[in-house]
Amino acid sequence: MDLTTLTVLPIFLSGVIVGMIVFHAGIIAPSLFKKFAAAEVGPFLRTVFPQLFLLVLGIGICSLLVSFLNNGSMVGKIVSFITVALMGICYAIIPATNSAKDLGDETAFKRLHRISVILTVTVLCLNSFWIPFV
Repeated sequence: MDLTTLTVLPIFLSGVIVGMIVFHAGIIAPSLFKKFAAAEVGPFLRTVFPQLFLLVLGIGICSLLVSFLNNGSMVGKIVSFITVALMGICYAIIPATNSAKDLGDETAFKRLHRISVILTVTVLCLNSFWIPFV
């Protein structure tokens, strides 16, 4: 790869992250809840969202590595690092979130789910808006 490709790659990867989050959280999940009962949707979402968190985490790691290899912008490095950290947290709290739901602990479930949503939206916003600050 030439220097131009390495320079643009973190920006491209941020676009991929934004697209994945919008597609999964903004289109797939709401569409499923409109067509199916929550009991039917739950097992599917328990499969899809861990994969989303891991994939975004992996893309964030790739972006971070490329940013360091090509001496990319500090803002890009910070956004990539935060993406990795927040998606790692989202993935790590999945067992507790699922357990709270299974045990009928709605308070704990809502709190953990809210944390996951806030962290995911933070990643979405950071990856959407960092490019002008390069």
